[in-house]
Amino acid sequence: MSMPIRIAVASGKGGTGKTTVATNLASALARAGMRVAYVDCDVEEPNGHIFLRPALQRSRDVSIPVPEIDETLCNLCGACGKACRHSAILVLPKKVLTFPKLCHGCGGCTLACPEGAIREVPRVTGLVEEGAAGDVMFLQGRLNIGEAMAPPVIRAVLSSAPGDCAVVIDAPPGTSCPVIESVKSADVVLLVTEPTPFGLNDLSLAVEMVRALGLPFGVVINRAGIGDSGVREYCAAEGIPVLLEVENDREIARAYSRGELAITATPELEPRLLELYEALGALVRSSKAGRPAATAAPSVDGPEPDRFPSEVLRLGPPSDLREIVVISGKGGTGKTSLVASFFALADSAAVADCDVDAADLHLVLSPTVRRRWPFSGGSTAVIDPASCTGCGVCADHCRFGAIRVRCEGGASSMAIDPISCEGCGVCVDMCPPQAIALRPALNGEWFVSDTRYGPMVHARLGIAQENSGKLVSLVRRETRAVADAKGCGVVISDGSPGVGCPVIASITGARLVLVVTEPTLSGLHDFMRVAELCRQFNVTTGVCINKSDINPEVSGRIEAAAAALGIAVLGRVRYDDAVTRAQVKGMAVVEAGDSLAATDIRILWEHVKHAAS
Repeated sequence: MSMPIRIAVASGKGGTGKTTVATNLASALARAGMRVAYVDCDVEEPNGHIFLRPALQRSRDVSIPVPEIDETLCNLCGACGKACRHSAILVLPKKVLTFPKLCHGCGGCTLACPEGAIREVPRVTGLVEEGAAGDVMFLQGRLNIGEAMAPPVIRAVLSSAPGDCAVVIDAPPGTSCPVIESVKSADVVLLVTEPTPFGLNDLSLAVEMVRALGLPFGVVINRAGIGDSGVREYCAAEGIPVLLEVENDREIARAYSRGELAITATPELEPRLLELYEALGALVRSSKAGRPAATAAPSVDGPEPDRFPSEVLRLGPPSDLREIVVISGKGGTGKTSLVASFFALADSAAVADCDVDAADLHLVLSPTVRRRWPFSGGSTAVIDPASCTGCGVCADHCRFGAIRVRCEGGASSMAIDPISCEGCGVCVDMCPPQAIALRPALNGEWFVSDTRYGPMVHARLGIAQENSGKLVSLVRRETRAVADAKGCGVVISDGSPGVGCPVIASITGARLVLVVTEPTLSGLHDFMRVAELCRQFNVTTGVCINKSDINPEVSGRIEAAAAALGIAVLGRVRYDDAVTRAQVKGMAVVEAGDSLAATDIRILWEHVKHAAS
């Protein structure tokens, strides 16, 4: 068996089998006699515990430091408000207001206050749990529902991972900041995908992310045999090793729905996972000793972020648009396929793709882009090497480990790691020679397009970028403006998965939120968390059980849980290979011909329209 390595198992989007691969790999290694730790960094929707069934032994809170104002010392000078780049402090004529959920915990306000009127207090945002699942060491992070920022919890759970054994990190899906935080310390990354157009699109985004980090990586193709050959052809053209193909096996699917390990249902998979580990070890050994520097977030010359089209404030009377947002606790439940069909069935609608981290709706709707704009939702620190003295004051005050010493030609200066930089500006404020500046970062693009069914607003968040919540809010706002201009009565939004920042931005103020889930134990778990999020934000909620017939017992449990929460079951969609065939053709399920799924989706749409009226 190879030396212990640190493996991050990731995917461009959830639902590809990432957790299945991670949990079964960890279990197979433990059965082979290796010391191994499984670390669940998918803190918005941690599911590894469902399959490993650990005995949890201890837990600890994760908190970030947030400001508390001593009004007896505060002179309302406003220095703290100027120092806070994340709008967590507002200085009014007679009072200072703080917004703890916006605070990143950088400490800039404390450093800026001339009166010492600010002290930091911990605010709990999640927890880390530790235990054992047989011979597998088990760690998981759990983000509190309603919290926007996952990276602090991810950092906390990774800091508890042992350094003297094999480590399998179950990363969040996507390519944004939580994923980067999870994978950047790994020796190698294993990307899990499916052989469908959605799988190929999401894989290509994940590949771009891993290459930006300079990490060796390989691919697992799950559910091999469905879809088409696009993923294999892409990997061959890009020189990406396909290390394992897992067949589309009904026994594995049934085991997953029951919360059982695949190697229990199909023992022949176990030796193949051990071979996979050896192949990953070979990738680590053959990779270059030095990794390329992280790719900087492109900065934008010219106007400040509030001058970008993405920040234009639209004024006018409130519209009577009905907005239906379709979300899921985790990706891969079929929400995008449902949104495409709803759009096809609607009489007059505009559609928004708010899943900006890994957008797939365009693969079905084939939009014609009419206009495009850059999106800047934050800033990046930039050091002028000519002015930098290398004193290290900036690094001493950076709480995110984003500044390091760079030595060139016998002289030392400081350098910014753009992937770790939070854009808080503490380094700018503390630099004695004023050698650091904040520049607007180009975080992505957004588009206004036409489709065969009507207007579409969509976006793409840049690789390794944060501020996805701001981009989601922009997409929703602009979709409403386009719908108003074109006389559409309904906006249908493909929301982000999970329970974090982009999901909160997707559902706030919606007329109806439709939660799409599947009859598996992980689907039930994810539904309960996202249902609680909807309750906290007081939005009308319904649920659709996709593939409802694969496990009738769990379908019944989801229906009972929904009834207990006062959530209506608006529809059930039966398992149907026609969904994948429609995806391969770039068509909505309801326009690809008569099928079980198409019939169920038409009935579901009628119920959704009634619930949103």
